[in-house]
Amino acid sequence: MLTPRLTAITLGVRDFAASVRFYEALGFKRKMRATGDEVAFFDAGGTILALYRWNALAADADLPLDPQPQAFRGTTLAHNCRTDKEVDEFLIHAVKCGAKLIKPAHKTSYGGYSGYFADPDGHPWEAVRAPGFTFAPDGALVLPD
Repeated sequence: MLTPRLTAITLGVRDFAASVRFYEALGFKRKMRATGDEVAFFDAGGTILALYRWNALAADADLPLDPQPQAFRGTTLAHNCRTDKEVDEFLIHAVKCGAKLIKPAHKTSYGGYSGYFADPDGHPWEAVRAPGFTFAPDGALVLPD
């Protein structure tokens, strides 16, 4: 049996150029530019973050174009940090890049520190320091057993 792996996350976006600019400003490096303005691929540290026009992504997955959700979709993305200060800095950076602050950083009930922002299409991101999580030398997140 194959071992499942999350290798890519594709976000449907309404304004492709604006979303590309946002993710580049956030610090993601765009790769594989041979696709031009059809799809944008970003190195996300072992996973690929892809941007694809909303309508094209729906058509590719054979899903209806409407209604397009205007509210929470039941999914968040996360950037794990080593310290509370890194959480604060990442949230500030995201807002400077064009994100909307959803929830300011705060101490969590589980002993962590977390805040949320939304990208230009409303995809929510969490900046978080979670107790018990550590980082490999290459920056990859290491989960405790």
